[in-house]
Amino acid sequence: MRLLFGLIAVFASVLGGFAAMGGRMAVLWQPVEIVIIIGAGIGGFVIANSPTVLRESLRTVGAVARGRRTTKNDYLDVIALVYGLLRVAKSKGMSQIEGDIDRPSDSPLFTQFPNVLRHERCITFLCDYLRLVALGQDNPHDMESLMAEELDTLSRELNQVPKALQNFADALPALGIVAAVLGVINAMGAISEAPEVLGHMIGGALTGTFLGVLLSYGMVGPIASATRQRRESELNMFLCIKAALCAYLRGSPPQVCAEFARKVLYTDIQPSLAEVEVATTLSSQAKGREGRQAA
Repeated sequence: MRLLFGLIAVFASVLGGFAAMGGRMAVLWQPVEIVIIIGAGIGGFVIANSPTVLRESLRTVGAVARGRRTTKNDYLDVIALVYGLLRVAKSKGMSQIEGDIDRPSDSPLFTQFPNVLRHERCITFLCDYLRLVALGQDNPHDMESLMAEELDTLSRELNQVPKALQNFADALPALGIVAAVLGVINAMGAISEAPEVLGHMIGGALTGTFLGVLLSYGMVGPIASATRQRRESELNMFLCIKAALCAYLRGSPPQVCAEFARKVLYTDIQPSLAEVEVATTLSSQAKGREGRQAA
C-alpha cells in the first residue's frame, strides 16, 4: 500500500505539474523510448547479477509491494522463543532442547511462534549455535567471534539485492540519455521537415532523458531503499539471537538474556521491558502446560 501510494504521488505530482504549466501530455507518450530505457536496463540487470540475485530481487520487490515488513511483534516472538529455549536449557540442561533444535517444525516450543518459523535462515542460525553449545562449545568469546563473522557475511549477502536495484536505478538516467541521443539522431535525419514535425520529434527525444531520471529517482531508487530497509530489519533478528546467546554463555539468566536481545533493536521497533516480560511469561506458561500434558 505504501509503495502504491508513493508511486501515485510521484507520477501525479510530476505529470500534474507538467499539465498545469500548459504541457501537452501526448508528447510524453513515447513507447519506443520507454522500450529502449526499460529494456536496456533489464538486460543490463540480468547480465550483472546471478540467477540467485535475480530470483531474490523478484521475491523481495514483491514483498515490498505487498507491504510485508518485520514488526515489533516479530521481534517479540524471536525474543520469547530464545528465552523459552534458554530457560529450558538452564533449568534442565541442553539435552532437553536437542529434539527441538533438530526438528524445529515439529517442536511444540517453536510452533508457538509461526512468524519466526517463516524465517528459515533465522531458525537455522539459532539452531546451529544452540547445537554448538550442546556439543560443548561454551566459550563466549569464540562464539561471539564466530557469530560476528557469520553476520558480516550475511550482511553482505542480504545487501546484494538492494545493491543490484540501486545499480539499476543509477543506470536509468544514462540509458535515458541514450534514448534521447537516438531520438535526436532520428530528428536530424528529418531536418527538412516542417518546424512543427521537427519540434515534435525533438521533444519526443528529450522525453528519454526525462523518463530515465524519473524512473531512477522516482521509482527504482526508492524501491531499492525500501528493500535495503527490509533486509536490515531481517538482520536485526540475527542480532537479537546473537546478543541473547552471548549473554547466556557469559552466565546471565534467561530473563537477562532477553533484555540483552531487546536492547540491540532500534528505538522505533524496540519492545518495552514490560512487553518482553509479558511475552516471555506467556512462553513459559505454554511450555509448562505442554510439560504437564506430556506427563
